[in-house]
Amino acid sequence: MRAYERFMKYITFDTASCDRSETCPSTEKQKVLGAYLVEEMKALGIADARMDEFGYVYGSIPANVENQPAIGLIAHMDVVDCVPCTPMNARIVKNYDGKALTLESGDVLDPELYKGLKACAGKDLIVTDGRTILGADDKAGIAEILTLAERLMADKSLKHGKICIGFTPDEEIGRGADKFDVPGFGAEFGYTVDGGEVGGIDYETFNAASGVIRVHGVSIHPGSAKNLMKHASLIGMEFNGMLPPAEVPAHTEGYEGFYHLTDMQGNEELAVLEYIIRDHSRTRFEERKAYFKRVAEYLNAKYGAGTVECEVKDSYYNMREIMEQHMDVVERAMQAYRDCGIEPYTVPVRGGTDGCRLSFMGLPCPNLSTGGMNGHGRKECVAVQDMDTMVDVLEKLVTVK
Repeated sequence: MRAYERFMKYITFDTASCDRSETCPSTEKQKVLGAYLVEEMKALGIADARMDEFGYVYGSIPANVENQPAIGLIAHMDVVDCVPCTPMNARIVKNYDGKALTLESGDVLDPELYKGLKACAGKDLIVTDGRTILGADDKAGIAEILTLAERLMADKSLKHGKICIGFTPDEEIGRGADKFDVPGFGAEFGYTVDGGEVGGIDYETFNAASGVIRVHGVSIHPGSAKNLMKHASLIGMEFNGMLPPAEVPAHTEGYEGFYHLTDMQGNEELAVLEYIIRDHSRTRFEERKAYFKRVAEYLNAKYGAGTVECEVKDSYYNMREIMEQHMDVVERAMQAYRDCGIEPYTVPVRGGTDGCRLSFMGLPCPNLSTGGMNGHGRKECVAVQDMDTMVDVLEKLVTVK
């Protein structure tokens, strides 16, 4: 079976995670895909395939040659919940011509805006109808890993050490490593297969934190509100207005960090604003969090103590701090790309993966591409042939030359 065939099945599962849930996994529906993957792995001959109580799926392929490292391959099952993931109406555009592509919804995939599309000319492009995300982030990674597993199980001439497979829930809400069993996983190092265009290897990510602002106001009839009403939503807007307006995702790139408002709701009495805070530099990251808190302190001084509650919680740190000590793991992946005729590239990732926290938990774990593009949006897509290529890259990565 080719990777895209698996992928087309996986994307029909609703696996959106939910950061408002305190359970693990955050949504039980992720376990439905997990159970399906366990059965598929068993059918491939992966005897120890299993899902634990937290929704983590594990399995391994025994080594068939000695003196090789145990290598982990990891992908995540969940998708973001900010865009619908069902009903899924995906289609394959055969021999994509490299031009602007109109989706059923009327939205247009324009290669002048989405540069990666140009490299897909002549390939078979998987898209949705424009009303949902596709789920290539990261079901493409799952499909590629299990297609490799099928290949290794069927072709005993491919020599390899132990291959440890892990599929996690809740990566999109920053909790994918919360319950990951690093000792039980059994790998010496690993790779998340959770990136973008083919050829990417990521070992430098944001430092990340979440920020929640709760504004407590005073509600009173607007006809008699003078000098009495304290409008929580307006104070929340004031808070947001005090953050640097150019330091948001829409105006930053490369190593530039940001504050990003992800959700807001409120009325006169209570307003809640949720943020993510990002920066590659640990120093600037700490400065950003400190400034975020100072704005809250200023508003409390202005409107009264307790008006603004501010909670900041670290999510993950820049994996480069760890990976600089394990560059042989990075070089191994770069060589795998070259062995497939692909020149690897690395850029500072403006996001994170499970590998960020796993690296700090003792499992050095850079991130590899899947071929997917435009993740987290309705214009997400992936080329069939790019998924095939990534299976070949993974084979080169884990096998003995």
